[in-house]
Amino acid sequence: MDDIDLHSKKVLLRVDINSPVSENGKILDDSRIKAHVVTIKELLNNGNSVVLISHQGRPGDKDFISLEEHAKILSQHLGEEVTFIDDVIGPYARESIKKLESKRVLLLDNIRLISEELIEAPPQQHAKTFLVRKLAPLFDAYVNDAFATAHRSQPSIVGFPLVLPSAAGRVMEREVSALARIFNPEDSPKIFVLGGGKVHDTIRIIENLVRRRIADRILTGGLVAELFAVAKGMNLNPKNMEILEKLGILSLVPRARKLLLSGAPIEIPVDYKVENNGSVSEEPSNRINGIIKDIGTTTAEIYSSFIKEAKVVVLRGPMGVIEDERFKDGSKSVLKAALEGQGYVIIGGGHMVSVLDKGSNLDSSKVHISTGGGALLLFLSGEKLPALEALSLSRVSKS
Repeated sequence: MDDIDLHSKKVLLRVDINSPVSENGKILDDSRIKAHVVTIKELLNNGNSVVLISHQGRPGDKDFISLEEHAKILSQHLGEEVTFIDDVIGPYARESIKKLESKRVLLLDNIRLISEELIEAPPQQHAKTFLVRKLAPLFDAYVNDAFATAHRSQPSIVGFPLVLPSAAGRVMEREVSALARIFNPEDSPKIFVLGGGKVHDTIRIIENLVRRRIADRILTGGLVAELFAVAKGMNLNPKNMEILEKLGILSLVPRARKLLLSGAPIEIPVDYKVENNGSVSEEPSNRINGIIKDIGTTTAEIYSSFIKEAKVVVLRGPMGVIEDERFKDGSKSVLKAALEGQGYVIIGGGHMVSVLDKGSNLDSSKVHISTGGGALLLFLSGEKLPALEALSLSRVSKS
């Protein structure tokens, strides 16, 4: 936002206030809405008028709803009225934008009401869409503050930068700045704690980390750990193997084995917390009888010792089945070690955040909670983010 003139302008601000909703359409978590307040306030303080665009859910899904409630919640956090416009590119929306006064905020309705917004295409194609051609002439500048959708190549993300002076918002800047530390060679050792059930995604991340020699150590948990245990030739018993087979995880064993044979710094648990006929116990990794539900106490201690020595710790995915209180300990242990250590901590995704004790105060200078699920995955997998590429094109085209 420091690279273009954003004083007394009419600004189109792409935010991501896509939030979880209840069965009756009520917003359950407003953290994404609250996150954008800093960017909006700065724009208003500089005399700009601001028009917000965002999506909510996808057509056909139960969370595909109007943004009317979002406007009310944002008004509360902002301390300023956010006027909701029940339109996106029609005459009502365009006339409201034209009449918008300085230091005022509008929120247009769900941008996915426009079918073009669901199309993935290059920036040059999206710059010619109906959506961009209708809205762009009404603005002096475009700001993208939606890191969580930075992996999408859709009109509201990549189309406007080619036709308007454009910049990244403060949320986007903060995300990119935090994640850049992952690739800074001076910030070593770097420890990646990778768990959860999205194994197909996580192995892509690990392959990139190993190929680029970014990680000093990769600590595995959840189904990710089970994959590498199988790849190492360990016997997890038929019950666990059946679960892995059903989830299609065993098809990844050759890739996991190749990583292990390459000498990749991948750690797998030495013990597990398991469930057997309703009872919970801990078993060594070479004698598993129950169904694996979490990393064991010894593994948690080993992992914690590595984490406390790191300069950068990236946590993505829980160590166990955290939906069950009995299997939260592994995730709590590694998170506690990260927060007590001296390194910079990046937490990717809400699952690990949910393990935090309520009321926990996090030092923002030391801890970054990423808002980007798919965007973070793409970033860690070594792929380019369309939103950032489009902003780069905007700078090139105007230089």
